[in-house]
Amino acid sequence: MVQVTAVDVTVRGGGIFGLCTAWACARRGARVRLVERRAIGAGSSGGIVGALAPHVPENWNDKKAFQLDSLLMAEGYWAEIETVSGLSTGYGRLGRLQPLADGHAVEMARARSAGAARLWQDRARWEVVEARDFPDWAPPSATGLLIHDTLSARLHPRLACLALAAACRARGVEIVIGDAPDAGAPDSGAVVWATGYEGLEELSRTLGKPVGNGVKGQAVLLGFDASDKPQLYADGLHIVPHGNGTVAIGSTSEREFEAPDMTDAQCDALLARARAACPPLGTAPVLERWAGVRPRAKSRAPMLGPWPGRPGHFIANGGFKIGFGMAPKAAEAMADLIVENRDTLPDGFRVEASL
Repeated sequence: MVQVTAVDVTVRGGGIFGLCTAWACARRGARVRLVERRAIGAGSSGGIVGALAPHVPENWNDKKAFQLDSLLMAEGYWAEIETVSGLSTGYGRLGRLQPLADGHAVEMARARSAGAARLWQDRARWEVVEARDFPDWAPPSATGLLIHDTLSARLHPRLACLALAAACRARGVEIVIGDAPDAGAPDSGAVVWATGYEGLEELSRTLGKPVGNGVKGQAVLLGFDASDKPQLYADGLHIVPHGNGTVAIGSTSEREFEAPDMTDAQCDALLARARAACPPLGTAPVLERWAGVRPRAKSRAPMLGPWPGRPGHFIANGGFKIGFGMAPKAAEAMADLIVENRDTLPDGFRVEASL
């Protein structure tokens, strides 16, 4: 048997939660090995949309406060990843626009503006603005008004995962693609399972109850340079301009599906809605159609913490639609627990919340 070097932490899964957790543990001085069966970002983390958008600033709770902290730390976090890796992550905090359909929507948006002023303080704004303030980009609005928040940011998922992997290697993390260095050797140290929707299915089987599932999403990438524009949220779609002259559109939410990585007519419908919601995209060429399955925990929040009944094993999963926005702070909380034996997890994120 080949001798396998012992490490303090083994991370299973090379998606956003696994990579961020490996990085956070390595920064604390832990010896880390990350094992990914297929490729970095092979699952839903290899998507194309990358909308880092906040919850509405009302009915405040621990989940929303945690997300706010993660979004606010994102600029410095991704700048460090770019510095260490020498690679772009596509991060840019350019805000987001949302059309307001009627007077009730305007009234609610203004109330939320007051909530943002109180909860976000001077770190970001949620405002009602004139659509004409954003010529040639504002989505159609029946009231002529939009919500403009300055907290939303973009990130290129694939580039971010590759940059994270490179930064981890630079910090001494061993990354193994395929399986453990010796298939007969057990994982070493604390083991973190960040294995996406397939991991949620395995956990459900192990515990004998459903704790989460996979939700398929389809998205489209267009060739259109709006790199200096805010992202849009209109007709239930995220329309995200990236810095490389593309615009990503996403996504569907499919509970039932047969082919997890295949696009179909729902992708065509998505594109038609996007062109209507953002007329400048009307003739933009389609560069890519993408499909993948996102891990959705039963609680709809990230699932973090010890694996019940399996000492020394931990779960970092369930990012669903907010994984990239939550991952930096979620990984810090996992490193607190694993490396420093400090529990800083919000109650709503604990594995037990989905049992």
